[in-house]
Amino acid sequence: MDEVTLDDKKYMALEKRIGNLPLIIVKAKNGYVACSYIDCETANKVGDVAAFVCGVKTVDELLKAKIRGMTTWAEDYGIREGMSVKKALELMDQVSKD
Repeated sequence: MDEVTLDDKKYMALEKRIGNLPLIIVKAKNGYVACSYIDCETANKVGDVAAFVCGVKTVDELLKAKIRGMTTWAEDYGIREGMSVKKALELMDQVSKD
C-alpha cells in the first residue's frame, strides 16, 4: 500500500490492476472508500464502514470523485451519496461511534 496525503491528512491507498480495471481503495482510520470492484452488499453484511465511487481508474481520480453508495455503517458516520470523498474520509477519521 502507498501513502497519500489529502489536506495534510495521510491515508493508505491501494491501486492494483486485477482485471480490465484497477482495484482502488483509500483507507481511513475507521473505514474506507473504494471503487465499485468491492461489493457494497458484502461490505454491509460484514459491518464495514465503507463508501463507494464509480468510474475511476487511479487513486487521484478516486480522491476527486463523489460518493455513489455506502454501507449503513457509513451512513451512521454521516456519509451520504454525492458527498466528496475528502469529506467522507474526514468523517471516517473521527472517533469510533461505539
